[in-house]
Amino acid sequence: MSEATERTGGTGSTGSTGSAGPHGEHAAGPHGEHAAGPRARPTTEVPEPAAGFAGGRELAPAVPMLAVAVAVISMLVGAAMAAAGLAGERFGAWTSPEALSPGLVGAAMLGVTPGLLRIGRAQVWEEVRTLVVPLAVVLVGLFAVTLLNAGRLHAAQGGSVVLVLFSLGWVLVLGLLAVSALACVGGQYLKPAQPTGERAAPLPGWSKPFLAVLGSSWFGIGAGLLAVPGFWADFVPWSVNRPDAQALGVWALALGVGVLGSLAEDDLTRTRPALLAVPGVALALAVVLGVRAQDVDWASGPGLSLLVMVAGLLVTGATGQRLLSRQPVSRA
Repeated sequence: MSEATERTGGTGSTGSTGSAGPHGEHAAGPHGEHAAGPRARPTTEVPEPAAGFAGGRELAPAVPMLAVAVAVISMLVGAAMAAAGLAGERFGAWTSPEALSPGLVGAAMLGVTPGLLRIGRAQVWEEVRTLVVPLAVVLVGLFAVTLLNAGRLHAAQGGSVVLVLFSLGWVLVLGLLAVSALACVGGQYLKPAQPTGERAAPLPGWSKPFLAVLGSSWFGIGAGLLAVPGFWADFVPWSVNRPDAQALGVWALALGVGVLGSLAEDDLTRTRPALLAVPGVALALAVVLGVRAQDVDWASGPGLSLLVMVAGLLVTGATGQRLLSRQPVSRA
């Protein structure tokens, strides 16, 4: 009897070790902690990057949205301007002495579209900046050229209702896109960057001098046409006025920025959108120049230089695509 009592007393005590309550729960200690020990404190963990994240700056959603908007507008407006140029009609925001210049501007807009649509498949900023930065150059540059030559716009000089309305729409839409491009690029560089690691597909050594010469050529002629159109317009092998020369200069400058940017990037996997845009622009320009060949002074030095530079863009894009297709692992 005493032995049973001792066992009952040993298990029925309500000491600080805690005992089972009336509902089978452990009694809490003086600080509200269970007998099993103190409650574990929650810890704050740093989130891991998403699977497949390649390092660098994560691509902001606004960048693909801008690219799609520009692509749609470029397809519509560029096709109209290029088609008019092919037919020998002058269709643009300002008056032009010949149909070739606005036709080439429209062809460039049309040719860059495939690259713009490819931007949405990228994950990081480093994979698209060789096209988005030149795109910002085009949008901001064309808007600046439009404002500097506002007196030559069809809206200012009058004429056909279609051309007047087109020039007004050109100013409004281009201004909105230029501001959006600056906001996207600026906001992208405010994002924190993570280490990008080693380059997956470095450029072959033999291609770098070629890219340097090609990019410098486009950049140089573009900067000259934009800054000093009165002098550098003589290097265009057809008749142009001031806004034509500066608009062509903006596109040439952007092409130079893109080629030189690809050289600095030194990684084919980070230039996929640009590798689609460059040959697209070259092909579109070649079609317009071929159809309107009678308007170009091909026997002159500028005419021969233009032919070589456009061919260089085509070779660059085709070679880059060929080299990229040989990579064993393809992202995005």
